[in-house]
Amino acid sequence: MLRRHIILALLTACATLVLNPSWARAANCKLALVLALDISSSVNQREYTIQLQGLAKAFRTAEVVQAILTPEGAAIAAIVYEWSGYNQQDVVIPWTILDNEAAIARFADSLSGHRRPYSDLTTALGKAVQYGAGLFSRAPVCARRVIDISGDGENNDGVGPDYFRQRGVLNGITINGLVVQGATPDPVPYYRDHVIQGPGAFLAQARDFDDYPSVIIGKLLREIDQELIVGDAR
Repeated sequence: MLRRHIILALLTACATLVLNPSWARAANCKLALVLALDISSSVNQREYTIQLQGLAKAFRTAEVVQAILTPEGAAIAAIVYEWSGYNQQDVVIPWTILDNEAAIARFADSLSGHRRPYSDLTTALGKAVQYGAGLFSRAPVCARRVIDISGDGENNDGVGPDYFRQRGVLNGITINGLVVQGATPDPVPYYRDHVIQGPGAFLAQARDFDDYPSVIIGKLLREIDQELIVGDAR
């Protein structure tokens, strides 16, 4: 009976590698990165385009590509989703192993080609981080787990991130924020006090959406290169 279970386990593992060949090459995955983009009603179409294309451009930047592939043989796994209202969270790009320049370029191209699905919903930050945490259940095994969440306002729909943190939903996950300023009240204190968490967690600030493309590059470099992770730990 034991031998039968061992054989079944081996067959299951082999089937997983066949169905997910890139995961078989993820032995040196240093980071599982969830990228969460705010598409609530406070983000107009121009701002949405800047955010989406700014993220795509960041993955085409030589410094980011080098950070992903350093040291030699390293990789990260990344997934992108958009969030707004309490029941509106949608995956844009599923889990993808980024272990060479071609894979990173395809990832950036997929971002560039995406189109916004809706634009008139609320800001449910609590549900956004809960959804992001749930995505790790389908992720490759990597050394670290990080949610990178961007937004321009406080939670205004349903429970906030603290609700899920207190119930252990966010355990073992670092959440970093990128706040786009300009709203009233200023969302920076809310993100600092209620959103970011975990070892080395930090908050990046963009003065407006025009500032987003440059800020996201620095944020990605800091998340990917563990030696740059300093400050704002909680």
